[in-house]
Amino acid sequence: MWPGKERPGYKLAKQYGNIYSLWGGPYHIIILSGYQAVKEGLIDHSEAFADRPVTPFILASTQKRGIVFSNGHTWEQQRRFGIVTMRKLGLGNKGIESQIQEEAQQLVEFFAETKGQPFDPSLPIVRSVCSVICAVAFGRRFSTDDKDFLELMEAISISLKFGSSIFYLLYENFSNIMKHLPGPHQTALSALERIVSVARKEITQHKENQNLHALQDFTDSYLFQMEKRKDDLRSTYNEDNLAQCIADLFIAGTDTTYASLEWAMLLVANNLDIQDKVHKEVDEVFGSSLSICYNDQKKLPYTNAVIHEIIRKKYAFLFGLPRQCVQDIYLNGFLIPKGAVIFPDLRSVLLDPEHWETPEKFNPNHFLDKEGHFVEKEAFLPFGAGARACLGELLAKTEFFNIFTRLLRQFRLEPPEGVEKLSEKSIIGVSVHPSPYKICAVPRIRIA
Repeated sequence: MWPGKERPGYKLAKQYGNIYSLWGGPYHIIILSGYQAVKEGLIDHSEAFADRPVTPFILASTQKRGIVFSNGHTWEQQRRFGIVTMRKLGLGNKGIESQIQEEAQQLVEFFAETKGQPFDPSLPIVRSVCSVICAVAFGRRFSTDDKDFLELMEAISISLKFGSSIFYLLYENFSNIMKHLPGPHQTALSALERIVSVARKEITQHKENQNLHALQDFTDSYLFQMEKRKDDLRSTYNEDNLAQCIADLFIAGTDTTYASLEWAMLLVANNLDIQDKVHKEVDEVFGSSLSICYNDQKKLPYTNAVIHEIIRKKYAFLFGLPRQCVQDIYLNGFLIPKGAVIFPDLRSVLLDPEHWETPEKFNPNHFLDKEGHFVEKEAFLPFGAGARACLGELLAKTEFFNIFTRLLRQFRLEPPEGVEKLSEKSIIGVSVHPSPYKICAVPRIRIA
C-alpha cells in the first residue's frame, strides 16, 4: 500500500512523536499514532473522547441524528439500542447469518459463471455487501435490478467519494459560502438525503405491516422500541433518528467490508502458497461439507489468521473516524484541550513495529503461535476501541468469514494468464480500495 516510510503520518510521527497537533482551518487536530498512544486515548480515557466533532457538513447531512455522528443523550440511547438489537438479530449465530450465507452463495454462483476466465470481482462483491445491510435493516434482500437498491448503491458511492474530495474540505471551512453555491457538495448532500428517503419508504412499509411479536430486522425492532418508550419524555426514539440510523448502517457497513473483501481476493491470488494452506485446512476439517458458519473459525486457526492478517495489512480506512475531546485531559504528559478533534491513526497501530514482527509484509504468522494456534493480538484494532468502537464489528467479521470461506471452498483464485502478480496499488479515499483488477476463479470442486 504505502511501503515503509511513505505511509501517511509516518514522517510526522517520527519527527514530532506519537501525539502531535495540526491545524485544519479552524480545527485543532491532534493525531494519536502507534498502539500505546491510541490505547491510552481510546481505551484508558475512553469517556474523555466519546464525542464526534459536529462539523458544518456533518451537521447539514445528519442534523445530529443517528448513531455515528450524534452525541450526548441521543447517541447513548441510539448506540445502546443498536448494540442490543444487533445481538438479538443473531449475528454470529443464526438469524442474519443465514441471510449472509445466502449472499455468499450468490457470489459463488456468479464466480462459477465466469468459468475460470478473468473478471473484475468488485461489482458482485459490493452488491452482496449492500444486500447484507438490506437484510439487517429491512429483513429482506432486493433484486439486483431493483430501483431502490440501485439508487442506494449509487448514493453511497457518491457520498463516500465526496468525503475525500477538495470540495468537502472547502465546505467544512467555508460553509457559509459553499452552502449557497452549486457543486459536488450539493450532489453529495442530495445523495445522503436519497439514502434517508429510501429508509423512510421502508419505515412506512414496516409500519403498515408491523408485527410486534415477530421482530425480524432493525426497523421492526426500532418501531417496537418507539412504541414502548412513547410516554418517556426523554426518549430519542423517533422516525427521524431511525432513518438516520439506517443511513449510518449503509454508509458505515458497506464500503469498508467491500474494500476488505476486494483486498482479500487480490491478496490470496498474489499469495497462492497461503491460499493453498487455507484450502488444505478447510478440506481437512470439513471434507466435502459446505456447511461452515462464523463459530467454525475456532476450528480453522490458519484461515482465521489469514483473514485477520488481510484486515491488518490492508486496513480499509485511511485513518479512523475522528473523536472530539469533551474535557481538558493530560495524555502522556501532553494537555489535550476540550474541543480538540482527535484522529486515532489506526493504520499506524496495525503497522506498529513494536507489536508486529514484519508489519509491512502480508504474514498470517502474526496471528499464530509456534504450535499453529490462533492468537488474539492487543494491537489488532481495525474496528476502533472504547466508547465509539465500531457497532458493526461482529456483522463485518461474520460477513467476511462466511464469504471468504465459501468462495475458497469452491475456487482457487489466481491472476489471469500472463500476469505474474496483481498490482497492490491503492486508491485513496475515505476508505482504501485496490486499483481495479481481474482474477480467475478456477473451480476446485463441483458446485452443488
